[in-house]
Amino acid sequence: MPIPKKVIQFLDKSKVKYEPIKHKTVYTAYDKAATLRVPQKMVGKTLVMRIDKDTALVLIPANKNLDKQKLRKITKAKKVDFIKEVWIKKNLKGVKVGAIPPFGNLWKLPTFVDRILLKAPKIFVNAGDYNWSIKISPATFKKLMPNLVINIFTKSKPRYS
Repeated sequence: MPIPKKVIQFLDKSKVKYEPIKHKTVYTAYDKAATLRVPQKMVGKTLVMRIDKDTALVLIPANKNLDKQKLRKITKAKKVDFIKEVWIKKNLKGVKVGAIPPFGNLWKLPTFVDRILLKAPKIFVNAGDYNWSIKISPATFKKLMPNLVINIFTKSKPRYS
């Protein structure tokens, strides 16, 4: 399945520069970085989060983990947790679970992005399918998402010996 029409139309309508990238099937941001031969800090992973009673998309670099406490403080929420797959399948139609594009505008969802990811010269984000990614500049990503919340809500991944 190619990139969903909904995603392409959103990008084309916004008249922004982006590059669709076809690659072998990957299910994790870590594998995407390895497949594309780019540093993990340039690959974004989209998390679908429940923030109190609201839903939001959170984009963080592949080499980091979400710090739910930081996100909770930033959003002044009582509770922050991951959304269940069932909700994703029912509400984010046309894209594959685990390949959610970080464009909250498509579903009228707020989008948060970790500031560290925006320091990369280019970022690679999910395109809605396990075989496609979108290469985009951080400036273009910010232009696409005027209500983007930018902050730091990640922590380093634990090192295993």
